[in-house]
Amino acid sequence: MTQRGGSPAGDARPADVWSEATGGFNRWVAGDPAGLDDLVAVMTPVLWHVVRAYRLSEPAAEDVIQNTWLALVRRRAAIVDPVAVGGWLTTTARREAWRVAGAKTTPTPVEDDDLAQVLPRQRSAEDSVVQHDEGDRLWAAVDGLPERCRRLLRVVAFENRPDYRELATELGMPVGSIGPTRGRCLAKLRVALMQAGGV
Repeated sequence: MTQRGGSPAGDARPADVWSEATGGFNRWVAGDPAGLDDLVAVMTPVLWHVVRAYRLSEPAAEDVIQNTWLALVRRRAAIVDPVAVGGWLTTTARREAWRVAGAKTTPTPVEDDDLAQVLPRQRSAEDSVVQHDEGDRLWAAVDGLPERCRRLLRVVAFENRPDYRELATELGMPVGSIGPTRGRCLAKLRVALMQAGGV
């Protein structure tokens, strides 16, 4: 069920991702199995980015994502508001990744090349090339940031309402520093993109 993803930001904006996820979930709940396929297609690359922040090996990351989808299948009735399905999935994946990472003694970095398969989208070839290139440049700039910034931005990139207290615990940071650190990391990312001609 899992499908690796490289640059979700290159294929769709976050608002589009949430909208497509909601639409797929609604169709699935209404009895259309293709709705679940669409939900998996749009959210799996996002989940790879979230899970990758925990520096799991590829097999462990794949297990985390698989378990996230199984949790959704088992507990879909718990999602009262379909708009929340994207946040539910990313939060579930993040908690499972944290649990698995906590059980490891030595985290294994995951190389970008190992996860760099792009999800095809229903867009013109020109739009796909431009958006894919923008996404590649964005995530390349993220990967050039200090480790704390990389982890923080990957975790919060696709969260509508990140739980700063939970993030602080998972990332080993004071809760009051999450917001300011995120701001500094975004400023560094902006500079990196400007230097690379990305903005």
